[in-house]
Amino acid sequence: MLAILAVCCLPAAFALLFCADEIMDRVACRWAEWREQRSERRAIAGLDRAIEADALTRDIDLTEFDRDDRRPLEQIAADLRRLGGHRLAAVERSVVWHGAVIDAYDERLRAACRALGIPEHLAELEGVDREIERVRVEGLLHAAGITLPTARPGHRQRHR
Repeated sequence: MLAILAVCCLPAAFALLFCADEIMDRVACRWAEWREQRSERRAIAGLDRAIEADALTRDIDLTEFDRDDRRPLEQIAADLRRLGGHRLAAVERSVVWHGAVIDAYDERLRAACRALGIPEHLAELEGVDREIERVRVEGLLHAAGITLPTARPGHRQRHR
């Protein structure tokens, strides 16, 4: 019985003997990949703890990002920069043009706040209160990483 078992296992033993270097190479590569991935995961976890990433994203509703009708945040930010430039240059335009640009700018500000989970009250306010709320929201969006034109023409917020 042992002789039959030895004859049956002999081809497998020869294959193992001739392919041992390749098998060892694959095992070593897998081990190195696993260690590298583990190191990357640990580094990312350390960075998350260092900047408190959970606190930054705690209030963001991630289901908003999965909607089909949602505009990409990059497109909203581009609209904000474009409309912000028009808003600052609208001094030479008519009052109707300036009002339309401000309304469109505020709508994009509200869309960006919805996308990032930032509370805003632009729709409820008017006059100076609305302007103050607009400045507050612009500051929060800037802190979230969206750079917008400021009140002075030719001057842009710097990203920290």
